[in-house]
Parts: sequence; C-alpha cells; structure tokens
Amino acid sequence: MTALVQTRKFHAQVISRAGQKAHLAGMKVGTIAYNHDELTMPAIETFALAKHYNIGFWRKRRKDALKSLTLTVEEGEVFGYLGPNGAGKTTTLRLLMGLVYPSAGSARILGKALDDPAMKAQIGFLPEQPYFYDHLTPKELLTYYAQLSGVPGKDRARKVDASLARVGMSESAGIQMRKFSKGMLQRVGIAQAIVHDPKLIFLDEPMSGLDPVGRREVRDLIQSLHEEGKTIFFSTHILSDAETVCDRVAVLNKGELRGVGVVADLVSEVSGQVEFVWTGAAATAEIAALGGKTHEASETFRTILTQEATDRAIDAIRGAGGKLISVTPVRATLEDYFLSKLGAGDRDSQNMQEVTR
Repeated sequence: MTALVQTRKFHAQVISRAGQKAHLAGMKVGTIAYNHDELTMPAIETFALAKHYNIGFWRKRRKDALKSLTLTVEEGEVFGYLGPNGAGKTTTLRLLMGLVYPSAGSARILGKALDDPAMKAQIGFLPEQPYFYDHLTPKELLTYYAQLSGVPGKDRARKVDASLARVGMSESAGIQMRKFSKGMLQRVGIAQAIVHDPKLIFLDEPMSGLDPVGRREVRDLIQSLHEEGKTIFFSTHILSDAETVCDRVAVLNKGELRGVGVVADLVSEVSGQVEFVWTGAAATAEIAALGGKTHEASETFRTILTQEATDRAIDAIRGAGGKLISVTPVRATLEDYFLSKLGAGDRDSQNMQEVTR
C-alpha cells in the first residue's frame, strides 16, 4: 500500500462522523457526576498487539512483524520508538492508524477504539515515505486535508497558512510539489499532520530526507508542539534526535519490545569511565601502562580510563609535565542503552545484513 493511499485512507476514516461530539461532557452515575475532560488517561495503550503475515509462494511460512506488544504512552509526552530497519516500527504505526488489522491483541488511542472516527479527528499522521498529488501546491493539498479532517471553512485558510509557516514552507506554498526535493516533501507531510491541530501526532521517521538544518527545525517543531501540551509518538533510528527531544523511548527489534526507559535517567548514569584532557607532555608511555591510549589533536591530549585509575592517571600526567584541562566522568548515552537492548548477536546479524545489501 503506497503512502498516498495510506494518507487518504487515514483521512477518509475521519469524514463520516468528524462533526459529531466524541462524548457527552459529563454523565451522572447514582449521585456521582463524572466529567470526562477532567479524567486523565493514557494517550496510547496496546494490549498484546501482534501482526503476522504468511510469506512464500508454494510453501507459505509465518513471518511475525510484531510480537505481542504491550505499551503505554502517557498524554503530553514525546515518545521515541526506536529500532533498526525492519524492526516493526512502521507495522506498529499502521496498526494504530487502522491501515492494517492486527492478528491478535488490541489497542486504544485517547481512550477510544482504533475504528472510532471521533478519535481519528484528534490525531495526525505522517507516513514514512509520504507521496502526494504532485500537480498540487502545498496550500491546495493542505486545504484538501484540512477539509477531510473537519476543519471549519472559516478557519481553514488560517490553519493552512499557520501549518506551512511552522515547517518553513510559506514561500513555496504556491509552487507545484513536483518541483520539490524529498526534504521539502517531508516538510509538507509534517504540515498535513498538524493542520487540524490534533491532540496526538504520529510521525514515522520524520527526519528522513532532511539535511542537518531541516532536522534541527523538526526537532524545534516537536519541542514546540510538546510545549503546547500535545503528545508526539515518533519512530526513528537516529538516536541523537531521540535523545534530544524524547521524554521516554522504547526499543524494538525483530518485532519484539526489548525495553522502555526515561531518557533523562538513561543518560545520567555513569559508565564507570573517566575522560582526561590535558596539554603539554603527551605522557604516552604512562597512560599506556594504565591501559589507555593517548589521542592528540592540536597539541591537546585525550584518553579514557577506568574510574579506579583516576588518581594514578592524574599523577602520571602531572609527573610527565602535562597540565590537566579536565577530568570528566563518561556518561551513558542513548546509543549505549539501545545497543544493550539490541543484543550482541542481533547487532552482528544487523551489521551483516547491511554489508550484504
């Protein structure tokens, strides 16, 4: 199924009941009145969600694209969905969007079933490889999607212009998209995902095709949407972007959830190593005796040693005539967490696949 068909199908599911109210503002049970607006609920919940396919021609065999995923994403957080290519990230998003049906399990978005049109009117979606009518301009395309998403006519032009401005496409709003680069099309895709001011935004590889400046702008946009109280769920394999913007991350590999963690906690852990930076004498032999390797750049030397060797390293550097600039504990990174959850065997397999492609 092409990304164009996916996007049209997603928006079409909104049309039939987009103008209806999702729920009554409150209901009375006995003598207790409940106000739905005051109740907090997870933005996304999956319960043993799974998807498998039968592949092959004569002798079909089962391929598990997603294995029993149980996950909760809280309202108002930026959640990163990490994994190598083929891990099952896009399959998960297609299931949540209702573009494919699960083989087992269930899920709820904003407390509602996946086939509830009232829920779909409150979410935005960017496919991994968006493809639009290339004879249209961004303004024409967003006007079309804004109408599909139930944006009132009196607000439509204003919201379209605001969405294009947020992704830096105002100056290109009247140019046919057949003349756009992949990065520009990606910006238009992000704009269509937010044009109707959704509560929850799904982004599948939003940094794909963007240059470093474009990636920075998308990160800033995600932060801005987060500050407005929106929930963002995005898949990526670019760990530096996830580390910058995410509150929590999940690691998926071969269709299986390997771990979930709070980014601030993961990167605050000390790895048990210390980085030394100094000038003057290289102290190469002294550092080698402690099990380290000296790296030189512009008359500045650097090495990383175990925490237990700190005092001896300081004495060795000073004894050789060096002048210490910094002694810094090495912090864990999101990449360390990702690789630990991926597993050594899986990393080797992934590297072999990359080499043979």
